[in-house]
Amino acid sequence: MATTGDNSKKALVTELNGLLADHFALFTKAKNFHWHVKGARFRDLHLLFDEHAIEIRDQIDLIGERVRKNGAETLTSIASIAKHTNIADQDRADLSAEQMVQELHDDNVILLERIRKLKGLAEAAGDNATDGYLDDLTDQTEQRVWFLKSTLG
Repeated sequence: MATTGDNSKKALVTELNGLLADHFALFTKAKNFHWHVKGARFRDLHLLFDEHAIEIRDQIDLIGERVRKNGAETLTSIASIAKHTNIADQDRADLSAEQMVQELHDDNVILLERIRKLKGLAEAAGDNATDGYLDDLTDQTEQRVWFLKSTLG
């Protein structure tokens, strides 16, 4: 019979894997936009998208390790990433620079919502390490949202 603590940990791990999937998907999208941005703001956006991609990429291992430290398995494939992410695919390489900035902004807002949901789940599961980690992740994501919103004008 599962206990409330078991259910809390299961909910936390499910959302951590979702967060992991979101980071993989957002990393891929930021790199896509980094490679394909064009126009008058090319240099600035090319560098900004790459900075964001690197920051997001650097969180992937930490999130996966939080899942493992909670005794669960992480995502194992591209299909499992696609199944668990809230970030929509973007296969187009011809978006305008403005559309790219807007899409990354909106995706980071979606990511921020998941992080905030996770905060409550970490507290309910009594996982202080994940709870603290999410504070840093919230700050980084809020900064990306701010930068992208400011870029939109």
